[in-house]
Amino acid sequence: MPLSYNHQVTLLKDILNNHQTDCCGTVAECEQLERLVKSLMVNTEVSQNMKNILQEVYQYSQTGAGTADLDQHITNHQGNLSQWVNEIDQFS
Repeated sequence: MPLSYNHQVTLLKDILNNHQTDCCGTVAECEQLERLVKSLMVNTEVSQNMKNILQEVYQYSQTGAGTADLDQHITNHQGNLSQWVNEIDQFS
């Protein structure tokens, strides 16, 4: 059974929050972010403002999944992580 829109957004924010708080993550989490973003991008409930944020999250997750030092990648994006969560709250 697929996740509802609300569950997808909650999961997306949870992973981003965990990256922001823990300053570390896994490639599997980055891949999960990619899948969530892809699913949300085709959802008609998602506003254009939210899609712009999702594009940034997708880039972050793709780069993170392919980097040799994921923890450093997460640390480098600390400001973005909290901003994305705040904006997702605002637009979802």
